[in-house]
Amino acid sequence: MYACGITPYDAAHLGHAFTYLTFDLANRVWRDAGHDVNYVQNTTDIDDPLLERAEATGVDWRDLAHREIDVFREDMAALRIIPPTSYVGVVESVDLISDLAARIRATGAAYEIDGDLYFSAAEAPEFGGISHLDRGEMLELFGERGGDPGRTDKKDPLDWLLWRAERPGEPAWDSPLGRGRPGWHIECSAIALDRLGPAFDLNGGGSDLIFPHHEMGAAESRCVTGGPNAHNHLHVGMVGLDGEKMSKSLGNLVFVSKLREQGVDPAVIRLAMLDHHYRAPWEWTDAELPAATARADRWRAALALGAAPDAAPVLAAVRAALSEDLDSPGALAAVDAWADAALTEGGTDTGAPALVRATVDTLLGVRL
Repeated sequence: MYACGITPYDAAHLGHAFTYLTFDLANRVWRDAGHDVNYVQNTTDIDDPLLERAEATGVDWRDLAHREIDVFREDMAALRIIPPTSYVGVVESVDLISDLAARIRATGAAYEIDGDLYFSAAEAPEFGGISHLDRGEMLELFGERGGDPGRTDKKDPLDWLLWRAERPGEPAWDSPLGRGRPGWHIECSAIALDRLGPAFDLNGGGSDLIFPHHEMGAAESRCVTGGPNAHNHLHVGMVGLDGEKMSKSLGNLVFVSKLREQGVDPAVIRLAMLDHHYRAPWEWTDAELPAATARADRWRAALALGAAPDAAPVLAAVRAALSEDLDSPGALAAVDAWADAALTEGGTDTGAPALVRATVDTLLGVRL
């Protein structure tokens, strides 16, 4: 599976954490089923937002990227997100990316404007098959999410940039396409094809990546392989705050690192997120942490008992919930029911607390 990673110009917020928690659950379900999991995640360590933040703060863009990548990985480790098999940065993949762009150009699906290389949307017959948007919706989102529909010398406003020719003062690399740097979407196409090959099992990220990122990336892969880049796409609902989705551009963020600095137990942060189904958008409120803390305390109290009700049904119920489209709230409810019964009715199974602890740790990633 492949998950689109962060652009490291700021710390990871809860929207990021919720996305990678979702992929972590998929990882755990597959591992529990006995599968070997090859999980790849990129890092967009060269892109306009990173360069703009570096210039605004007077920090070298490479130093900024390295600093925020370190914070991100520390946050993910604290949340017990199983690390990907491969973390792959764009900077280390420039040759790989430019090679894919050159292969696309060789098919006739791309054209140049002043050294910039664009993919022609007209050359992607299945374009729109992932997002199912009409042209007007595509144009609006493309402009909002890093595209340039207003560039008048393109063949079609929806054509997208594969390779950006060198501009004064910007980082650039030598390539068969001339000096420059990658466009946005092609990085994931190139890295996924290299590390996973075509038609891998699962591709995804936040729901804001459905268009243009995943739509355009899929077209790039299909152009050179003739088939889909992934059999399935998984998209995670947006986490909101104060009525808007959390985003770096809006600045309405709750940072995992800040919560940790305030002494919040990472297990509580994880429990708070697990109480929301990954597909559904939701809003972070002041009630999230107290509710998750109370749940963790109740579970810990039940686990501390010398004996409790039979835990085998809990393991079965957690597995069943997660196998049903990663129903994490359903999995939490199964553990809640066991804990409530243990605390109010007691039990005779001395091995039950250990089995529930292992279930919660292994399948839900919550260490109590």
